[in-house]
Amino acid sequence: MAPRLTDIARELYSVPLPEFVSARNARAAGTSDLELAAQIRTMKKPSVAAWIVNVFAQERASQLEEALQLAGELREAQEDLDARALAQLGRDRRALTNRLAEAAAELAETRGERVTASTRGAVQQTIAAAFFDPAAAAAVASGRLLRELEPSGDYEGDPDALVGGGPPEASEVAAAPRDEVKVRRERREAERALRAAEQSRERAVRDAASADRSLRAATLRVEELDRRERELDAELVAVRRDATRARTSLEEAHAEQESRARAVDDAEEAVAHARRGVEDRPAD
Repeated sequence: MAPRLTDIARELYSVPLPEFVSARNARAAGTSDLELAAQIRTMKKPSVAAWIVNVFAQERASQLEEALQLAGELREAQEDLDARALAQLGRDRRALTNRLAEAAAELAETRGERVTASTRGAVQQTIAAAFFDPAAAAAVASGRLLRELEPSGDYEGDPDALVGGGPPEASEVAAAPRDEVKVRRERREAERALRAAEQSRERAVRDAASADRSLRAATLRVEELDRRERELDAELVAVRRDATRARTSLEEAHAEQESRARAVDDAEEAVAHARRGVEDRPAD
């Protein structure tokens, strides 16, 4: 079976950059299909950053595919995240981008390419663009990228400007099966429901513990007041008994006082009578 244009393009876009033009022309010259040969000759030389990404996409395809698949899932998930979770997602995405860009640069260096700091930055930005934009992801995964990409770019309109050898095919786009995405989305929803239920349970446990503490405090308070009430009841009985005795003693004291007062009156009257008797008698 005759090779397809996309297959030829993948081969050419991973050869060492200094050899690209000669390899492209030789491949065109060796192709009997004149139309195909003409298409090969129109292939543009990729930029250094694009070439590094192409080599990585072809030699580390499974690693890149896994990262792009994860990025697609994160794009779906971020709609349901709060500000704090989104910030963590951004940090995780940047860390993954840095790791992939570093791995791509190291792979290029093993192929003899000198990778400058600016080129590393361009590779990193290109991978980041693939994380944010599905069209950019398809271009990166194709292994036929022509130029570096920007995360803020819009790449839906002109795929021929991004890759050589024709637009990316559906099979080149890393994507999880629809059923798998659905399962993961349902799992995320179930995990959110679980977290909400756990938080409700924790609140209920805290409220129950608080109610238990309040119940214990109220029970101790009632027991203390009951004890105090019993003490006061006993004290009241004693006070009433003492008051009854005191009233009896008071009555007795009143009676005694009245009796003594009468005795005094009687004595006073006797003295007065005796004095009159003395006064009535003449002196000797």
